[in-house]
Amino acid sequence: MSRASYTYSYFEPEQPFVLEQGGVIKQPTIAYNTYGRLNENRDNAIFICHALTANSDADDWWHGLFGKGDIFDWDKYFIICANNLGSPYGTSSAKQINPDTNEIYGIDFPFYTIRDTARLHLQLLEHFKIEQIKLLIGGSCGGNIAQEMAILLDDKVANLVLLCCSSRESPWTVAIHEAQRLILRADETLHQKTEEAGRKALKACRAVALPYYRTQRSFNIRQNEIDLNIIANFRASSYMNYQGEKFVKRFDAQCYYTLLNALDTHNIGRKRNSIEEALTLIRCNTVVIGFESDLLIPVDEQQFLAKHIPNAEYFEIKSIYGHDAFLIEHEHIRKAIRTKINI
Repeated sequence: MSRASYTYSYFEPEQPFVLEQGGVIKQPTIAYNTYGRLNENRDNAIFICHALTANSDADDWWHGLFGKGDIFDWDKYFIICANNLGSPYGTSSAKQINPDTNEIYGIDFPFYTIRDTARLHLQLLEHFKIEQIKLLIGGSCGGNIAQEMAILLDDKVANLVLLCCSSRESPWTVAIHEAQRLILRADETLHQKTEEAGRKALKACRAVALPYYRTQRSFNIRQNEIDLNIIANFRASSYMNYQGEKFVKRFDAQCYYTLLNALDTHNIGRKRNSIEEALTLIRCNTVVIGFESDLLIPVDEQQFLAKHIPNAEYFEIKSIYGHDAFLIEHEHIRKAIRTKINI
């Protein structure tokens, strides 16, 4: 299947962006991709929220759901994916120049939350003068952002799809993030205002995180040793090094550090009395999808979402791919979405 034609662009709001915890981004920038065209009624928009280390080119990492007649049909819908706040792919982040110092922000980038990312995405929707969202969808971190957007947009969202995400960041995931932050802080270059800052630590972070995105079964199948006498240079070791090196080439350590901090702030109940009460504010038609082998965000987290979102239905998909299954199991995801949503 061929790639969808797309537009990659930037939107720079005229006003400084005031963050939830009081910080300010003086010169906010939003990088984004669009596919297809907005119709005259401006009601054919799909908004995709991407995961922690992805980018706004959703057709690159979710290509299996793009195409004519598919969920992301660029002939029928106007599809938007904005780069998340703090990510190194164009939106304001640690890589941005601080206008007060003329250096990159680095670790000094203002503290931001998942809710801030959702609010910044809303500014892009306002820029396009979009009043109605046909489908709002996100997986993992993107699902957390989508929850916040659904509450903020209220009746402007017709349909919502949440994959392998939770109502709040659990102690389990916070601990996994802190293990990675400990690695990053151990790198004395992390605070430098350079592109190379923290790179060695970033490779180790990827190695720490990767097993939680997959499963024991998938590793045992793909990295199994045929040679019974091998005592070093294991396939699994080579794979971890390869993935770490690939991550360093495409990502930024300081951005990753701030993103981990932001991810830990996710709590849909903050300043909304309770998590359960907050979820009742999501009134749109909702599909919640969990993957039975997900080690990072187990299915009970998605079951909780479906239980407390008033018009939600839960679907569970079996897969050997764990948390990363939301990027792989396209056929099952498509079927689950279309069981409840006409798209």
